[in-house]
Amino acid sequence: MIFNLVVNIIGIVVFIAIAYLFSKQKHAIHWRSVGIMLVLEVLLAWFLTGSQVGVDAVKAAADGFTWLVNVSYEGISFALASWVNVKQMDFVTSSLLPILLIVPLFDILTYIGVLPWIIKWVGRGLAYITGQPKFESFFVVEMMFLGNTEALAVSQLQLKQMKAQRNLTIAMMSMSCVTASILGAYIKMMPGQFILTAVPMNVLNAAIIAAILNPVEVKPEEDTIAKISGSSAVEETTDTTESGSEDLASEQVKQAKPAREPFFSFLGDSILGAGRLILIIAANVIAFVALAKLIDKLLGLINPNLSLENLFGIIMFPFAWLLGFNPHEAFQMASFMGTKLVTNEFVVMGEVSSKVNTFTPHFRAVLTVFLTSFANFSTIGMIIGAFKGIVDREKNDLISRNVGYMLLSGILVSLLSAGVVGLFVW
Repeated sequence: MIFNLVVNIIGIVVFIAIAYLFSKQKHAIHWRSVGIMLVLEVLLAWFLTGSQVGVDAVKAAADGFTWLVNVSYEGISFALASWVNVKQMDFVTSSLLPILLIVPLFDILTYIGVLPWIIKWVGRGLAYITGQPKFESFFVVEMMFLGNTEALAVSQLQLKQMKAQRNLTIAMMSMSCVTASILGAYIKMMPGQFILTAVPMNVLNAAIIAAILNPVEVKPEEDTIAKISGSSAVEETTDTTESGSEDLASEQVKQAKPAREPFFSFLGDSILGAGRLILIIAANVIAFVALAKLIDKLLGLINPNLSLENLFGIIMFPFAWLLGFNPHEAFQMASFMGTKLVTNEFVVMGEVSSKVNTFTPHFRAVLTVFLTSFANFSTIGMIIGAFKGIVDREKNDLISRNVGYMLLSGILVSLLSAGVVGLFVW
């Protein structure tokens, strides 16, 4: 174990070194800010996995999501009793249909102002502690609750105003989120404790990796938060000054807000959106699993021992080994990691859900944390498509030219999160 722990620590250093190696402006990296975030991350990982209070809190949250999912089964059973009242529910019923309750629930929390309040103050706290630009801090917190494309949509005024390099930073960060409303689906397949631990870890690591790969100097006059209010928009600075500019800007925003959409109209739209999300996930899982099996069949024609899983195992093996595994476990982990990057997290979660509890604690924790992100090839298309509809061609072209950096950012964030959590679970 001691040897594997040392390798795990070395792995974390290597992942950061890789980010530094590919940094666009090595001299512009704010190492003090990166160091603060790393210390904060290690303390958070220890608290959530190594302290009894933290472990109990995460387990309680996981139990809460499980309870929500079980409540959703009552609604599903009303309409589709033959899908629920069976010995073992299929993937769509057990993991995806509960989204019809959980997504509207989070949207209701947004409608009544609870989530915006949390995002606002957590974002401000993160910016104050880490020294990162204010909008970047707000954005990683927004992604945690809203998802990447949704966070981009509500931030479109800010994205239009920011320079292209900061837009690229946001694109990199967008590779590493998971949406809070989809956690219930994850928890039905993987250990809830590590799913919920991964969420704040990804937030911090998205900021760390983006700050190293694409450091951007943000002047004080540029460090503002732009808010959208219908067709009106007011730019708000989050600095507190003697002139009371923050209070004035807040008052202007309140006055500019349009009439709120009627609740049941809002709820109907939310439910329809949840339904579309289920169809998108199901279609992607079916298509990617089928394509992977087709590739396996074609590779088998070349050599019976050749498969997609084996190829991924070879490519990702060094990174998996650096997470503190023996060679056999590292190859198995590498196969799961590669499959996730080419397909998506649901494909791997569905494959391992029946046997995840047979893995060693370290393997189970590292795999779960690595899988808990949207970092894969299909996410790149979603992000580029979202930016294409928001920013001008110059900014979008810069993002499109840096697809490799976006993927690298997503992979490094997942590796760093898994590596740090793995330090405390053996």
